[in-house]
Amino acid sequence: MIKVTIAGRPNTGKSTLFNALTGTRDALVHDRPGVTRDTISGTFRNRPYTLYDTAGLENARSGIALDSTNMAIDAVSNSDAILFVVDGRVGLTSEDIDWAKLVRRKTRAPVLLLVNKSESEKRLSNVHDFYKLGFGEPVLVSAEHKRGFDNIYDFLDKISGIDTTEPVQPTDTEDRRIKIAILGQPNVGKSTFVNRVLGQQRQIVMDAPGVTRDTVKIPTKFYGRDIVLMDTAGLRRKAGVTDDVETLSALKSLDAIDKADVIILMVDATRNIENQALGIAARVYNAGKILCVALNKWDLVEPEIRDEKLLKLKHQFSNSFHQIIKPMILAVSAETGTGVQNMFRRIYEQWDISMAQAPTSLINRIVEKLVADRQPPLSRLKRPMKIKFARQTGRHPMRITINVGGASDIPESYTRYLRRGLATALKWEHLPIVIEYEKSDNPYEE
Repeated sequence: MIKVTIAGRPNTGKSTLFNALTGTRDALVHDRPGVTRDTISGTFRNRPYTLYDTAGLENARSGIALDSTNMAIDAVSNSDAILFVVDGRVGLTSEDIDWAKLVRRKTRAPVLLLVNKSESEKRLSNVHDFYKLGFGEPVLVSAEHKRGFDNIYDFLDKISGIDTTEPVQPTDTEDRRIKIAILGQPNVGKSTFVNRVLGQQRQIVMDAPGVTRDTVKIPTKFYGRDIVLMDTAGLRRKAGVTDDVETLSALKSLDAIDKADVIILMVDATRNIENQALGIAARVYNAGKILCVALNKWDLVEPEIRDEKLLKLKHQFSNSFHQIIKPMILAVSAETGTGVQNMFRRIYEQWDISMAQAPTSLINRIVEKLVADRQPPLSRLKRPMKIKFARQTGRHPMRITINVGGASDIPESYTRYLRRGLATALKWEHLPIVIEYEKSDNPYEE
């Protein structure tokens, strides 16, 4: 699979182009320049190519802009093809010329020059000026209106040698990987954790909140498994958010819950857990996803209070959510790597358990024993509630449907009893479980 990088100065429409070519909304798009910071990746909608969206290239000597530019240059250096994007409305700039020279120095990969925002020829500056960049004939495109893309496909197909007369089969390699999203408040160490897993400085890390803006998907292999790590922007309380870019970043972070298989909720172990973390956990459980709470910076917690702190947090989570029997709360240090491999071992175990289908006969034996040990209460009409048949009807969340004869208004307290008993017997204690009831049809009702 060839690697294609979108490069250029800020605010030329690179992220809009990325979304259009991948058929997603993974890249954060805003009129403000410099919104993209990390390099994000995706797959073409109808081609087996990997596409990278990079931050706008800037002349910066320090800070986030320098880190973003260095990451973009690294992506250019490791690519098989470059889509160099300029703004057709603004025309050729000195920054375009400088960065074109840099691209030519950093790579021998073929470059396609894209003059974006070319939906109206009346609004274009002198297109012929772009020949000065040394990338050959400029190609007019409109990322917003998805125009001119045939030229992009032709350019890349020639490089890859793909046979365009045969239908291109979409790749499904990512679907077989475990998608793991890292969520949490700003500055709790999410990007440091991702870099630790990757074994390289892949994500920008600074001692300041709000550095990560996009949800960055990074395919990798860790501890024997193919996974996709999803580093997300920090989530703050709504009252503290006044910037619309941060609002968009937060929405993308929450959207990652639906797209992921497993959520690592990262909290700062040196601080008390806040209600917002419990709110995120509630979203994860309601979505039926596996949750692992990572107590990061555990190495900074005083040894004499660690046991008490861990026990308190487990009680806090257990008392807050009825869908889970035992919350998976693990202590780690992203800075030193302590506990990281153990966390992934536990996550993989729970993922394997969650993918299995429990035999119906086993479920019924468990339910029969639970009912024998504790009979369901009488209904409001003083009728006995007979539990007849149970089966697993779903995963993520683990869903058990129970066939009930007579009245079906089983109280929540008895449902919790059944949930706990099933979870213990099936080793589902760390998984969200939903129990549903079906009322038996009475054949003599008519």
